[in-house]
Amino acid sequence: MRFRYFALPLLACLLAACKQPSSQYKVIQQADALHLLLETYYEEKLQLFPVDATFNSETRYNDRLNIDISEGFRAHLDSVYTRYQDSLAMIDTVGMVENDKISYLVLARELELGKAGLQFHDNLMPINQFSSLTLTFPQLGSGSSAQPFKTEQDYLNFISRMKQFAVWTDTAIANMRKGISLGYVQPKALVLKVIPQVKELAINDSAKNIFFQPINTPPSDLPAATRAAYREAIQQYVITSYQKLADFLSTEYLAKARTTSGIEGVPDGKAYYQFLVKSWTTTDQTPDEIFTTGEQEVARIRSEMEQVKTSVGFKGDLPAFFEFVRNDKQFKIFNTPQAVIDSFKAIEAKIMPRVKAMYGHLPKTKFEVRQTEAFRAASASAEYIQGSADGSRPGIFYVPILDAKQFSYTGMECLFLHEAIPGHHFQISIQQENDSLPKLRRFSWMGAYGEGYALYCESLGKELGLYTNPYMYFGRLTDEIHRAIRLVVDAGMHHKGWTREQAIKYMMDNEPVSEHEATAEIERYMAIPAQALSYKIGELKIQSLRKKYTAAMGDKFKLSSFHDALLDGGCLPLSVLEMKMQNWSKQ
Repeated sequence: MRFRYFALPLLACLLAACKQPSSQYKVIQQADALHLLLETYYEEKLQLFPVDATFNSETRYNDRLNIDISEGFRAHLDSVYTRYQDSLAMIDTVGMVENDKISYLVLARELELGKAGLQFHDNLMPINQFSSLTLTFPQLGSGSSAQPFKTEQDYLNFISRMKQFAVWTDTAIANMRKGISLGYVQPKALVLKVIPQVKELAINDSAKNIFFQPINTPPSDLPAATRAAYREAIQQYVITSYQKLADFLSTEYLAKARTTSGIEGVPDGKAYYQFLVKSWTTTDQTPDEIFTTGEQEVARIRSEMEQVKTSVGFKGDLPAFFEFVRNDKQFKIFNTPQAVIDSFKAIEAKIMPRVKAMYGHLPKTKFEVRQTEAFRAASASAEYIQGSADGSRPGIFYVPILDAKQFSYTGMECLFLHEAIPGHHFQISIQQENDSLPKLRRFSWMGAYGEGYALYCESLGKELGLYTNPYMYFGRLTDEIHRAIRLVVDAGMHHKGWTREQAIKYMMDNEPVSEHEATAEIERYMAIPAQALSYKIGELKIQSLRKKYTAAMGDKFKLSSFHDALLDGGCLPLSVLEMKMQNWSKQ
């Protein structure tokens, strides 16, 4: 490891120097020790998680793919966390500036949760239909994501990763076999969704398999021998691996998959869910408290939906209005995917003048809207993929469009505010561009903050000149109740024993979604327990902070300053964010 052998001894020397009598000198030395520790940890973390490094525009490890699901890797990771916890405990934050105190708290939390998470057995369930290396790897290999394909070395780097992916696949299969023997298996419904995904990526056809794209349109100076080696690597390591997975999942794993929907169906699932709740929400709320909050929010938003229904003169009940909004032809105005993309671009053009008044600091990173790739569109939600900190790669808002003629316009405005501007694109880009933050914070993610902020941005629609159409505002309420429903169904499945079918019905009873859409969403929550809680929990905190300081500061409150303060520290645990905003209000 780059710093492993000299940084920590140097840290000890710095801390020894703190015994000097000058208190100011001690604070400076403690701060220097913290900065060094943050830098050291970040550098070591890049090597531990090289795919994350690639997405963070760190190119030094683009040829690596650690087998992070192996027991050996996890044991090493545990020792890394312990080593940094010991070093962090030597640092005294008294007298440090606020930014350093925040960095200390962020690192302490990451080490604590990272170490605690290793006691669970998620590595025995390494594949799902929504978020796993089997889906991230083809994104990298597509030639249109974070992995660069500009030089011969870039191609050699990914050949190396393809070789390691074959090792990862063998490890995943071995882990899943162990999981079968111990009771750590995925729900059958999820396995049924994974099988067609891996089968599609096992197709040996350069026109149909996304992995061939970098050599279908290679740089003109790429040597023919490298091109041939790249093609051979796809066939030998990638296609073979996906075929292995398809065969194993179909013939062996599916029959052993569990019938329960929630994570409490695995041996230590109850404790694991409580850990995931703490991790994703950055709070100490219990699953029961979250479930209750969800029910209260669903009731409140349903009341607003009733008001919109009445305002447009609809005579039926709310479920009938859901059916109307979901299926009436007046809401299906597109004929092509490009028309959908163009409509999102028009929203951007409409809001930008007011956005510039609402935010003092705008990101420099460029932005694009793209259709989600076909290989993952069926199980994908709309999403934002971050750009690079140096501006060489834009932030991308991906939109899954299975059938443009069935794409409803009613939710487009709030979706754009959330995933794109001023939501994820602003938050992530401003964070990455802020070189006053240590890299650990510049390239970090915390769902309660990041998703909470993005959901908060949906509430800005009327201030930005949107939601003038009552059906567009109903789309906003639909998205908001969707996040409130998540609190109920996620805690319901993973804590209260709800079935997949119960959760699907609850969702369909409370928002205008088709059975197909509700199923995809519920199965997402089954795949990544507690992640869906982060949106509403974070939004409620940010809304309360804005309301609090609008009242407390009176004429001194300026929304652009509030937003800048909210974003300039990057992703933070909600308790730390609350402390930061309290200090801002006193300036």
